[in-house]
Amino acid sequence: MFSAKLRLKRDMSMVDLLLNGFVTLFVIVDPLGLIPVYLALTPGVSKKARMTMAWKGCLIAFCILTVFALLGLTILEALGISLGAFRVAGGLFLFVIGFELVFERRNERKGKSATKAVAEKDDEPGEDTDVAAFPLAIPLIAGPGAIAAVILLSGQLPSAVGKASVVAVIAVTLLITCASLTFAHRLDMILGATGRGVISRVLGVILAALAVQFVADGIGALFSIGKTPAASS
Repeated sequence: MFSAKLRLKRDMSMVDLLLNGFVTLFVIVDPLGLIPVYLALTPGVSKKARMTMAWKGCLIAFCILTVFALLGLTILEALGISLGAFRVAGGLFLFVIGFELVFERRNERKGKSATKAVAEKDDEPGEDTDVAAFPLAIPLIAGPGAIAAVILLSGQLPSAVGKASVVAVIAVTLLITCASLTFAHRLDMILGATGRGVISRVLGVILAALAVQFVADGIGALFSIGKTPAASS
């Protein structure tokens, strides 16, 4: 009976972590916020070509985020960075993203950087106008914020089942993103600038709250590490 309750509590904790991870990654990727940026990157492109670029970009982003979800902790250990320290740094970084979303600065910045990247690509002879890998997959979808989020989530779920669950969260998020980009024109007409702005602000507040929790957990982990030698002595 006790073991069953313990297992249920552990499963509920894992579900909570995955839900928080999904919300964090979804807000950072911001599928609805990507719509105007994606439309600006693909002017005059046919519907079929735009759909192909959306699927290709999301697939590339999925591969990148999956690699960091599976190997992120190994990379941190190789660099001598504790998970607690990364939680603090990652939480602060995600808080900045949430702040930008609330004040509608992030999409403007992403749009400018993406347009500049495409303009530079067009100036290079022999380059095509496919934006799937760059700048769509990197850095618009699988940017520093998304990479930090999947590493933080995988650090909380180090088991094989946990890693598989993190990959599933990435897949679901990017499927939603791909659907959003595929129907970008229709969603843009339905939501409009006002609708996107309201949604971005609400999601920004949620992300900021989750980021503060990451920082608090990281500080707690660092303090517990600092107290361990003293306790053992």
